Amino acid sequence: MTEEIIVAGFGGQGVLSMGKILAYSGMMQDMEVSWFPSYGPEMRGGTANVTVIISDDRVSSPVLNEYDTAILLNQQSVDKFESMVKPGGLLVYDGNGITTHPSRKDIKIFRIDAADEAAKMSTSRTFNMIVLGGYLKIKPIVKMENVLAGLKKSLPPRYHHLIPVNEEAVKRGMEIIYEVA
Repeated sequence: MTEEIIVAGFGGQGVLSMGKILAYSGMMQDMEVSWFPSYGPEMRGGTANVTVIISDDRVSSPVLNEYDTAILLNQQSVDKFESMVKPGGLLVYDGNGITTHPSRKDIKIFRIDAADEAAKMSTSRTFNMIVLGGYLKIKPIVKMENVLAGLKKSLPPRYHHLIPVNEEAVKRGMEIIYEVA
C-alpha cells in the first residue's frame, strides 16, 4: 500500500500540521513516510501545501506530479491541484470560499464543511483536525490511536491539554463528510 497525498490551502489553516500528523501517524504504524512542505514567505494567509507519502515500501522521492488524494482547502488549491489527482483518486475539499467546485468525473469527490463546523465547535483551531477526520473516514490509512500519538508528538507539551478537543474534532469530521454526486 502506498498513498500519495497533497494537502493545500492558506497558511494558518493547519495544512502543514495536518501533513505532519499524518506522517507521524504512519511512522507509529511502522510505515515508510515522507513529509515535504511548501509555503510562500507570507505563511499565514499565503498559500501552503504539503506532500505526504505513506507506504509499506521505501519512499523513493517526495516530489510528485500526481496524487492518489488531494485535500484542498481554498479556491487557489482547487484550481491548481484538482487536475493532478490520478484517475480513480480522491479529492476532499472544504466548501468555505470555494466558488468553482471540483467537477471531474473520473475521481471521487467529497465535501466537508469543516470551517463551519469548527465555528460551531467554538474553536477554529480544530479546522484541520475536522478535515483529517473526514479524510480518514473515507481512507482509514492510519489508526485513530496513531493519529492521537502523532498529534501528541507534533504539539508542544503546553498544548497537550487540547488533545481531547482535537480527538473530538477528528470524530466530528468523520460524521459530516459526504460524497458529491
